[in-house]
Amino acid sequence: MNYRHAFHAGNHADVLKHITLLALIEALKRKDSPFFVLDTHAGRGHYLLSAAESRKTAEADAGILKLMGEPKAPEAVERYLRAVQAINPVGALVAYPGSPLLVAQALRIQDRLAACELQPEEAQALKELFAHDGRVAVHARDGYAAIKALLPPRIGETRFARGLVLIDPPYEIQDAEYPQIIATLREAMARWPNAIYAVWYPIKLRRSLMHFFRKAAALPAKSVLLAELQIRPDDSPLRLNGSGMLILNPPWQFDQELAPALPMLKRVLGEAGATTRLEWLKQE
Repeated sequence: MNYRHAFHAGNHADVLKHITLLALIEALKRKDSPFFVLDTHAGRGHYLLSAAESRKTAEADAGILKLMGEPKAPEAVERYLRAVQAINPVGALVAYPGSPLLVAQALRIQDRLAACELQPEEAQALKELFAHDGRVAVHARDGYAAIKALLPPRIGETRFARGLVLIDPPYEIQDAEYPQIIATLREAMARWPNAIYAVWYPIKLRRSLMHFFRKAAALPAKSVLLAELQIRPDDSPLRLNGSGMLILNPPWQFDQELAPALPMLKRVLGEAGATTRLEWLKQE
């Protein structure tokens, strides 16, 4: 696997993904009982926007850096911006938090995170990042395979009835990734049926996603929600026109949590022809 997220950290896809992720974590925190988060493709967790990889693509310039300049935003967006600012205490935006760091920032003392990363260098960086955080376990292993080992979650005497599984693969072989995701979701839901499952997916040509959506809607989830941001028209298979989050078993009224954020993201990050989508594939 050759993918390195450092080239894309803080881009429009990260913005949508991480706004959604933090909103899900916030919903879990409304109850006092502990929850468990599994991040199947965690990356290194922390990215310097001045690094060569980030500057080569400059994708953050059209993502988080544009959004940071907005004077007012809906609560879901403000929550995300505060989390990004928390690792940039100097004021200037020099670093970007990956999903495991954003989750760890939001965890309470009773909550736990398991972060999986297969690439050795990225996994080592992740271990160093969380070396002194007992709430976080880093696993240098394939995230799909970890489903059988880590779900249903139990740590010591604690069994976690609630939680979230984030699946955010690199999609290097895109057509092959979707059947793997569906198989993984089916296995995970058989082991931990009450959890929330969130899957990030790229949008290049929408028609390539229709079979994936049909398969996802047929899974044994109570509800299935789509949230999408396309920053340009869906007319090119060669570049990332947008992305989406597929959410199975979302919290109650979660669509209302995201609804105010999407128009702002379209306005701030979108080009001509940008669109958003917030739609139930299945609803209780």
